[in-house]
Amino acid sequence: MPPGRALARPAAGEAALNAKLKARLLDWLKLAGCVALGFPVLIYLFQERLIFFPQPLTQDPVQAFPDAAIEEVSLAANDGVKLRGWLVHPRAAQAPAPVLIYFGGNGEEVSWLAATAGQYAGWSLLLVNYRGYGGSEGKPGEAELFSDALQIYDYAARRAPGARVAVMGRSLGSGVAVYLASRRQVAGVILVSPYDSVQSVAEGIYPYLPIRLMLRHRFDSLSRAPQISAPLLCLVASDDRVIPRPHSERLYAAWAGRKRWREIRPADHDSLAAEPDYRRAIAEFLETLG
Repeated sequence: MPPGRALARPAAGEAALNAKLKARLLDWLKLAGCVALGFPVLIYLFQERLIFFPQPLTQDPVQAFPDAAIEEVSLAANDGVKLRGWLVHPRAAQAPAPVLIYFGGNGEEVSWLAATAGQYAGWSLLLVNYRGYGGSEGKPGEAELFSDALQIYDYAARRAPGARVAVMGRSLGSGVAVYLASRRQVAGVILVSPYDSVQSVAEGIYPYLPIRLMLRHRFDSLSRAPQISAPLLCLVASDDRVIPRPHSERLYAAWAGRKRWREIRPADHDSLAAEPDYRRAIAEFLETLG
């Protein structure tokens, strides 16, 4: 057999092996590309499920707390969606009181707070569930929650003497509270575990993703804070792992009005509201608002 033909077979086998390796590598690259593209697309399409966690109504406060002065509230949003909640008065027999509006976290159905009536320095507490939460209709979204917040404020202003209204937001609700304070005259603002923006928090969790391009619900409180002159109480937990402290600090630093920072120890993101210092700090702040 000629020497040239003896060498041709291994060369042909090597070429075939190289072709298979290249094809396999190309398949892996295609798969990696699909994953790299598909994961951001999935997050973009299903981001509402990552931001909002609607909860069913856990109790009827009117029945659960028969000795409390609680009114059922039903409001029609601008698009006709019905929002439902409660106006909780500090005592059964009392003249109209100023109103504190509460906006809860992303997994919070707010009826449980009716049990805390009387802990707000003589202020009534307005609790209205987000769209899709409790008995409220519709689906939540940033634009919808912002629009609804204005409707809720207008209702509270009609019920409060001298339209004296303050606003309180916890976690996700801090973004709603900040938006409202930037659009309406409020006596004071209480922010619990607040963030600078949902985009900033998400970028910290997913640094490898183009969050700026993907996110539809930004809740950009940082850009609004310099416009707000209302007094601020900022409540943070010493061990908050959900909203890292720098996000709260950036928002606090940008606030234009008189402000107070209060760290609750020991507490984390979920246990904060159970600490006695938490309620005490809120009552003390409301007393300063008159």
